[in-house]
Amino acid sequence: MKIKLLISCLCIVLCFSCKTETSEVVISKENISAENYLKPKEQDQFLGGIKMIPITTPKGTFKVWTKRVGNNPTMKVLLLHGGPGMTHEIYECFDGYFPQENIEYYYYDQLGSYYSDQPKDLSLWDLDRFVEEVEQVRVALNLNKDNFYLYGQSWGGILGMQYALKYQEHLKGLIISNMVASIPEYQEYSDTVLAPKMNPEVLKEIMAFEDAEDYSNPRYIELIVNNYYTEHVIRMPIEDWPEPINRSFKHVNPDVYITMQGPSEFGIKGDAILKNWDVKDRLKEITVPTLTIGATYDTMDPKHMEWISTEVKNGDFLLCPNGSHLSQFDDQKVFFKGLISFIKSVDDGSFNQ
Repeated sequence: MKIKLLISCLCIVLCFSCKTETSEVVISKENISAENYLKPKEQDQFLGGIKMIPITTPKGTFKVWTKRVGNNPTMKVLLLHGGPGMTHEIYECFDGYFPQENIEYYYYDQLGSYYSDQPKDLSLWDLDRFVEEVEQVRVALNLNKDNFYLYGQSWGGILGMQYALKYQEHLKGLIISNMVASIPEYQEYSDTVLAPKMNPEVLKEIMAFEDAEDYSNPRYIELIVNNYYTEHVIRMPIEDWPEPINRSFKHVNPDVYITMQGPSEFGIKGDAILKNWDVKDRLKEITVPTLTIGATYDTMDPKHMEWISTEVKNGDFLLCPNGSHLSQFDDQKVFFKGLISFIKSVDDGSFNQ
């Protein structure tokens, strides 16, 4: 969920490296050849699968950006990006894995994100409103219980859980990636497990900036990047961070991020909207096939993410042993092998048998 800081981090990287349709159709199972999978639908050819979807909100109607890749009537994955206020770009590595497995998928920039409309009314940055937005996107893309897999990572995992608790009758499968079910427990894990692992002098200096709420200080940013992000967000030297990550960080909307996540890069503090979010006691209500993905070095507790898979009615857990918060990059082979296996096992009916 730690995203705002990384706008500033890009400057450091450069220095170091001298940077609405409503009808649903009944779908029958069929084999999809590579030729048919890559064949564009007629309505996609003009814009290459991009569709701007109108979203009704209490403050008016706005448009959000989506892009379809592939064609499979029984496996369609909607990607919920993290942030909040991030973009779809951080998932472009899915292009290297899903097409060859004939999995159809949708990139999607949530309202306020770079490729979608960006209204300035802060009251729009509300979890329940985002849930209704996802439902409107689902309807517009004609996704339903016969084909609809919802993938959410980090903040997208929060949104995915909250969506499932209200609208799971429309889901075929749910993937909760790199996210726990309680923000207070996330904060506790950061304070009591991750922080003590840091160099004591570094931690002391970081906490001095935290106490002073001096979150934009270049020294604070440098300390966090070099001692926290490269350990728990993406385990690569910052000069090696993938280009889609750097590009996405340039595009983050800080108004959305700070309103919901808060200004700190060492947890969720202040009056952030998500500060007290917790659905641990409601996980048993989720009955659709569910995969939780965690990583050994994540900002989130991997044991908590494994526990989620035992609380939902029909769950499984994937551990990325060498990964961190962005395990789709730093433990990519394990990540995609497990994710693809889950989607296909739900599709063919073998999941948890």
